[in-house]
Amino acid sequence: MGHTPPLQQSGIGVVVPFDFALDRELWRWVPDDVSLHITRMPYAPLPATLEMAVHISDPALVAQGYDDVRAVSPLVMAYACTSGSFIGGLDGETALLSAMTAAGAPAAVTTSGALLEALAHLEVRRLATATPYVAELTVGLTTYLAEAGVDVVAAAGLGLTSDIWMVPYDVTAGLVRDTDTDDAQAVFISCTNLPTYDLIAELERELGKPVLTANQVTLWSALRVLGRKAVGAGQWLLER
Repeated sequence: MGHTPPLQQSGIGVVVPFDFALDRELWRWVPDDVSLHITRMPYAPLPATLEMAVHISDPALVAQGYDDVRAVSPLVMAYACTSGSFIGGLDGETALLSAMTAAGAPAAVTTSGALLEALAHLEVRRLATATPYVAELTVGLTTYLAEAGVDVVAAAGLGLTSDIWMVPYDVTAGLVRDTDTDDAQAVFISCTNLPTYDLIAELERELGKPVLTANQVTLWSALRVLGRKAVGAGQWLLER
């Protein structure tokens, strides 16, 4: 009996902040013939505040992530962090992309850039946002989206500065329900360190509109670069 040859793998490099804890969630969006090569920024003793967002928005730190995975030749590099990719505005997001490609990445995406790509794909101009953040970061997301021509019609945050990956699904779902409004065409759940995978399709059925999340849009965008589709049954973005 012969052995089945291994799948030919395509690689996506992923750089995440030092406190990221949801590697397994990222993998859930990825088809079997795509591998994620995940690396973390150097540890810094900072709570999840504006100061941390500014620290992890440094293009040099993000570009170092490509050097960490260069040896396995990823076809696209993703910076999986919402606040670190929106805090510098549209120019800051562009600088992150440029840093990754200048370091040698064949292509690059960021979470905040992927969000704008997903909103354009779905033709969404009015958005509600639900975040785990302190108020100044929730406002920062609104400012970034406004710069891109997206109207944030409602926004709310949990005010957390640590342990965001431990937030239960029911807390996140409650925040989304409380924040959504009739004039929002979609809801975005921010932060790649907030678990969301199993919430998306359920909330979309309940609310009757797209529910986008940070990790979802990041992997959707990176896989699009490869001409591939993300995995997620019933998720609005992935089926359009």
